[in-house]
Amino acid sequence: MPVLVTVRRSAAAHADRAWVALALGVLLVAAAWTSPWPGLFAPLLTAGSTLACLAVLLRLFGRPVSDIPSDRLRRLCASAPGATLVTDSEGCVLIASPEALRRVAAVRGQPVADALQAFFADPGHAVADLISAAARGLPASAQRTLASGPLRIAVERAGSGLFLWRLESCAADGPEIALPMVRLDPSGRLAVINAAARALIGQSPDSVAALLGGASDETEEVMVETPEGPSRRRLVQLRMADGGREFYILPEAAGARAAEAPEGFLDALPVALLQLDIDGTVRLSNARANKLLGAYAGEALNLCDRLEGLGRSVGDWLADAAQGRAPNTAEVLRVARDDRELFVQVALARMGGGGLVAVLHDVTEMKTLEAQFTQSQKMQAIGQLAGGVAHDFNNLLTAISGHCDLLMLRHDAGDPDYGDLVQIHQNANRAASLVGQLLAFSRKQTLSPEVMDLRDTMGELAHLLDRLVGEKVRLRMRHAEALPPIRADKRQLEQVVMNLVVNARDAMPEGGEIRLETEAVQLSTELQRDRAVVPPGPYAMIRVRDEGHGIPPDRLTKIFEPFYTTKRPGEGTGLGLSTVYGIVKQTGGFVFVDSTVGQGSCFSVYLPAYAGEIGPAAPRREQGTVEDQPGSAVGLLVEDEAPVRSFAARAMRMRGHTVLEAESGEEALEKLSDPDLKVDVFVSDVVMPGLDGPGWVSKALADRPGTRVIFVSGYAEDSFGEIKARIPNSVYLPKPFSLADLTATVQRQLRAAARAREGHPDEEEGRLPEEVS
Repeated sequence: MPVLVTVRRSAAAHADRAWVALALGVLLVAAAWTSPWPGLFAPLLTAGSTLACLAVLLRLFGRPVSDIPSDRLRRLCASAPGATLVTDSEGCVLIASPEALRRVAAVRGQPVADALQAFFADPGHAVADLISAAARGLPASAQRTLASGPLRIAVERAGSGLFLWRLESCAADGPEIALPMVRLDPSGRLAVINAAARALIGQSPDSVAALLGGASDETEEVMVETPEGPSRRRLVQLRMADGGREFYILPEAAGARAAEAPEGFLDALPVALLQLDIDGTVRLSNARANKLLGAYAGEALNLCDRLEGLGRSVGDWLADAAQGRAPNTAEVLRVARDDRELFVQVALARMGGGGLVAVLHDVTEMKTLEAQFTQSQKMQAIGQLAGGVAHDFNNLLTAISGHCDLLMLRHDAGDPDYGDLVQIHQNANRAASLVGQLLAFSRKQTLSPEVMDLRDTMGELAHLLDRLVGEKVRLRMRHAEALPPIRADKRQLEQVVMNLVVNARDAMPEGGEIRLETEAVQLSTELQRDRAVVPPGPYAMIRVRDEGHGIPPDRLTKIFEPFYTTKRPGEGTGLGLSTVYGIVKQTGGFVFVDSTVGQGSCFSVYLPAYAGEIGPAAPRREQGTVEDQPGSAVGLLVEDEAPVRSFAARAMRMRGHTVLEAESGEEALEKLSDPDLKVDVFVSDVVMPGLDGPGWVSKALADRPGTRVIFVSGYAEDSFGEIKARIPNSVYLPKPFSLADLTATVQRQLRAAARAREGHPDEEEGRLPEEVS
């Protein structure tokens, strides 16, 4: 099999010349038959037949290189200017541009690793890693220095089984590094060897192993076999965070100090390098290290004053590393800088004289990704907690508010107990609002988005906002003339504005001015801010400014976290801004805050402009209205929570309906096994032990098609779209619901069924009732 692969690759490399060979063979055969000299007949015929057979073999064996048409490969290769080539998923070259052929010896049908022998120490392993990263959508690139200068290779996925390689010249960061360096991966395999090390010790694994074998973590002298003969050098080993190791071969000078290095030598190194005393005093530093630490050349530095976030004293860590007691000589720390947030990985190595050598790497981007992942994990945990709390809590609130509604029907406003019932009802609604805020933060609340004009929405809200801010605070509103339309839940957007205005009011206990402004924003490029990336495009922006005491910088990163509040105990729940964050993110927008202590804060909400067609607004019905329905109907109520089932059954019976009750899906199917039983509407909880709501309803509709269905649930309506697609004529009623909400929804479903029987299907059939969302 290896021989066959080699033959195929060799044939593939010359497959494009097969037509030339075939044409030449045909011409020779024709010349043999037409030649006037009989002596040339046999040689010409033999040569022509041989060339024709060779052309056929080239096409047959060269075909497996790629089943993709050559014109598509040429277009793909030409789509990226410069030196480009295309390979398959195994790294086999399919096509290469002329510029790429001038840079590397890429042969069609041959592995691209063969063309990169001078680029990687282990080209096969490096090529496999680059293709694997590109296939997963990760950045895949490498930069090395060749004899012709610095070169960068970038790989990206270009289709099913295709990978586009770009070879780009790049400017070097200063002079070519003169310090030989060898890097081993965590398994001890040779990963990188730079040009200086190759020139000094060669590239063979045997020569590298002979040099690095038995090397310790300390700086030590080694004998290097160079082309000029044996040379005594100093070898420094640095352990990296991923478990790999880097070895630097220092110039010969056993007793020389680093300060005696040639002028500009350290600044030419592409790494941030420090020489330290045990107490952290920096004796020598290069330009890259000074740039990371925010210091200028010649400034007296102590690493203990510049780094933080280790969890213990940096000085103790340096002392342990100098004495060989540190379990980890590579740590990620935060640089104490006021201008920006910067994290560095510090790798330490001991020197013979008792000092330390530190190598610094900028890992700010890695820490940013880590923080984003942590935030997403926190959001997921909060979402799961909120979903579970909402389900159980909404069941309790449904029973409390429902039975309170039943009691209020039997008491008029003059009854001594009526005021107590009103208080119970109001506090149950407050509890439901608190659960809604939890769901808003976790982005699991039910939304009813609609296309709206921000100016109209803010105008309708102005009177309520004036009442919210009180007498000490002035509210000024200014709206842009050409605001783009947006698509959002109107009530949730009003909640965002009210929370921001109330937050601004509370920041000014002595009074002041709040400015509520709207503005049309067009981002030509993406906006990167606060670890978020806002895509380019049109946005409608809401800005709320106050003149309060401001927010300290150390608290700005926490204000959107749930239950975090700067107010005194009892004055806030810590859910106001987290609710704003959840609603805005679920709507597809972004929220940012700018604050200066003593001057005030400004919250900016970016909402994406709606790009679709704007149709007439759907009519909205008042919440809790009950439509008249002549006669009574039979409903099957399935609910595993007994208090909720009791309230819902009494509410439906009060409207004249006959109600059959079941506490599980299995019991409901057992009741429906009677063919003489007529049921007009199913009212079922979604999540129940055993057979869930959609499960038993699907089985019941097989024998009773056309029956109307109402699903109720304490969970958010994030999966009802799937249920509605499977269950025809179904609507969703979230808990907690009131007596009027339940009876109105039942009446509406019965009315839609009556219209369907008359041949006039309801215009809102199958839609989620906005009045109960």
